[in-house]
Amino acid sequence: MMTNIKFPYRRFFREQNGQIIPWVILMSTILLGIAGLILDLGRAYIGSRELQSAADAAALAGAQNLKSSNAGTIAKNYSALTGSLNAQSSFTSSKMLTGYPKFKCLTTITNMGVGCIAPNSANAVQVIEQATIPTFFSEVFGIGQMTLTATSTAAVVGARAAPMNIAIVIDTTASMATVDSNCGNTRLTCALNGVQVLLAGLSPCSPAAGTCTVTNGVAAGALDQVSIFTFPPVTVGTVANDYNCGGTNPTIVPYTLPTYNATSYAPSGSSTGTYEITGFLSDYRTSDTATSINTSSDLSMTLGAGVKNSKSCPGMSDPGGDGTYYAGAIYAAQSALIAQYNAEGGANAVPVPQNIMIILSDGEANASSSKMNSSSNAAWNTSGTYPSAIDQCQQAVEAADYAKSEGTTVYSVAYGSESSGCTTDSTNMSPINQANITPCQVMSEIASGPAYFYSDYNQSGSSSTCESTGTSVSSLNDIFTAIIDDLLIVRLIPNSTT
Repeated sequence: MMTNIKFPYRRFFREQNGQIIPWVILMSTILLGIAGLILDLGRAYIGSRELQSAADAAALAGAQNLKSSNAGTIAKNYSALTGSLNAQSSFTSSKMLTGYPKFKCLTTITNMGVGCIAPNSANAVQVIEQATIPTFFSEVFGIGQMTLTATSTAAVVGARAAPMNIAIVIDTTASMATVDSNCGNTRLTCALNGVQVLLAGLSPCSPAAGTCTVTNGVAAGALDQVSIFTFPPVTVGTVANDYNCGGTNPTIVPYTLPTYNATSYAPSGSSTGTYEITGFLSDYRTSDTATSINTSSDLSMTLGAGVKNSKSCPGMSDPGGDGTYYAGAIYAAQSALIAQYNAEGGANAVPVPQNIMIILSDGEANASSSKMNSSSNAAWNTSGTYPSAIDQCQQAVEAADYAKSEGTTVYSVAYGSESSGCTTDSTNMSPINQANITPCQVMSEIASGPAYFYSDYNQSGSSSTCESTGTSVSSLNDIFTAIIDDLLIVRLIPNSTT
């Protein structure tokens, strides 16, 4: 008889409890590895977007400053490089590839009417940035870091495709005859020199046109057209004295009162007062690529950069005598801008023109009632609302607010503006409601925003502490250069554009 012998190890082989454990360990390891890889890839994706955003910002900043000799430095300032504005703490290292930022003169862009801008002879900027990020879970697979690369190209595309009408309002009251030792000339001459800097950076006609073909001061296919306004007003019959190189001052008249919502401005009659010195002209340079001012333009002669009969023109004068009141000059400039806008097709034009107003003054409005013209369209009043002998500074802010509501971008240049003054502003004129407003406040509030308010507070002879919170430049030439840069329109383009 056979004895049934049981072997314990046979049960071991038949037992199924716990067999899933090795699989769980194996699959968990694989899943954790995949999850770790996914997390690292997610971090890489986020880092890649951060690096691309930094590259885009760098390219746009470089293109925005193509007229500057330090455009490359500005581009790097907006990059992801350590210490730059878009540096990322998640990057273990970052660099701009050798040779970048690279300035390019792209044929595609020149064919769109945008030439290559000096001093970099370029209409586009390309940047290529690299950065590394550490990995965590992927290091198990021998991947200790990931290298990211971002390329971005920005161009001055269409910057001059939309015509700009620019009305420049310049204070020529008696205070502008004083010498500014920081500039080395009278305040008015310094201001006119600054406007010359502006003209050197604008586009009189399409770059694709080559030499501008000019008729009556306006180029065929004109792009940026400029008109000069001043206060106090001068007679229509003598306004040419500001640009005929004769050296004779025009005749000033009491402040006139344009209608606030007029759509044209063309005073008639030789003894009528006008704020407009020149119409909208684009002959200030002979071509978009010309590096010097056209000395035969009425604009150049008005600014003291003209030559007539081999004689240098002194430029517009600062007769003074009527105190300062410039709400009317702002309304006049706005009316002229609207007329120019409509003449170019207005909202139906393709592309739609842009209206720009630049106002340069110390902001102190304090004309005496004896210099106020009660025979104009509307009589002066004592209510504080335009036109009034009181609350003159608040009226200037209201005039600029109206211009802005009509779509005009307003830049203000405070020149030696004081932190006290505006002695006629003793009531809360609605809607401004700022009794005792200061000249500095006026110039700040006139602008379309902090980024449009500039101040030269270093003007000698004043105790100005009027600093802009939105802009940092503080000399007239630099201010007008900054305005040029601000007027450029740039956008990102495909990196393969040629």
